[in-house]
Amino acid sequence: MKNYILTQPVAEKKLRRMAYEILENNAGEQQLILAGIKENGSVIARNIQRHLQDIAGDRLETRLIEISLDKRRPGPVTLSEALPFDDQVIIIIDDVAMSGKTLLYAMKPFLDSHPRRIESLVLVERSHKAFPVQPDYKGLSLSTTLQEHIYVEVGGEEVRGAYLE
Repeated sequence: MKNYILTQPVAEKKLRRMAYEILENNAGEQQLILAGIKENGSVIARNIQRHLQDIAGDRLETRLIEISLDKRRPGPVTLSEALPFDDQVIIIIDDVAMSGKTLLYAMKPFLDSHPRRIESLVLVERSHKAFPVQPDYKGLSLSTTLQEHIYVEVGGEEVRGAYLE
């Protein structure tokens, strides 16, 4: 039996709310680059992109790229596409933030350019920061023990929920 902290309908509402927050915080922007961290972060990024298109329509262009890195031992970080990142707003997207390490390493390839702003979004944020990274957008903040784990379930292009183990 899984201890769900987010069901599929609640996760969908949180994703839509975060899309509204992105639009509010980036009013006047014509383009955003959504950079999903491979696997679950990419699925969440595609869902955020869909919500942004539903809400903003043609007023906002979104570009979607995927970040690949080893979450346990980050080292080399690769991007699915090399875009010009100068003077762009980049939003790095992942499923769960615990220590901030993955989000910090995911920023590496963008720091060689001169982006206007780098923001981060996670579906679930835990309170165990070891690195100075605080997500700008979070669906749910949860205090857990270090022994507990949060898993986000995705299926195809759908976020099915998140559970605590």
